[in-house]
Order: sequence, then C-alpha cells, then structure tokens
Amino acid sequence: MSTLLNSLMTELRRGTLTLAVLSQLRTPQYGYSLVQLLEESGINIDQSTLYPLLRRLEKQELVTSSWETSESRPRKYYVLSEYGLDVFLQLKKEWINNSKELYALLKGDEDKDESD
Repeated sequence: MSTLLNSLMTELRRGTLTLAVLSQLRTPQYGYSLVQLLEESGINIDQSTLYPLLRRLEKQELVTSSWETSESRPRKYYVLSEYGLDVFLQLKKEWINNSKELYALLKGDEDKDESD
C-alpha cells in the first residue's frame, strides 16, 4: 500500500476512533475493558493509540477519570463528563448525517462505474 494511501486511511480512522471511544464511555471503563468493547464491535485499537487519546479527551474536559483501588490491581476508569456527553451526542448526529450523505455520493459513484 502506498505511503499516501496509508496516511489518508490513518487520517480517516483518527476521527472515527474518537467517536467510537466516546460512544463507549457513557458508563465508566478502564483501558483494557474499552479495548475489549471496541474489538467486540470490530474496531481494533492499540493501547499505544488509546491512552494518548484518553489523555487528550480528559485534557479537553470531555472525559473524567478516577482510580479504583478496591481490587488487587488499581485501575483508572474513564467516563464522559456532562460536557463530553453533549459533545458526543452532537458529534454522533453529525456523523450520522455525514455518513448518509457520503453513502449516497459513493453509491451514486458505484452506479456510474457500472454503466461505464
């Protein structure tokens, strides 16, 4: 695969990963549980991508974190803040609208390809 295509695919994936992560943080999750939830939905994310993303979302005040120390291994849990929930719902709406429009465009493109 060309370097350009790789770069474009990474760029396309970056925004979708943010939305995917936000979608799973309506209930508190720790890193590994989040990776598992996403993988169950067919979205693979490396921990080396996830943790910097979670730190960025926390810095942007979209998520909050807290340590759970009652178990043998302390875990840092992340959850949407009230602001984060508002932003997520707006992004979700935007994503759905954009997806419908893009799908219609691309589907139309397939029809043209078949008639050529």
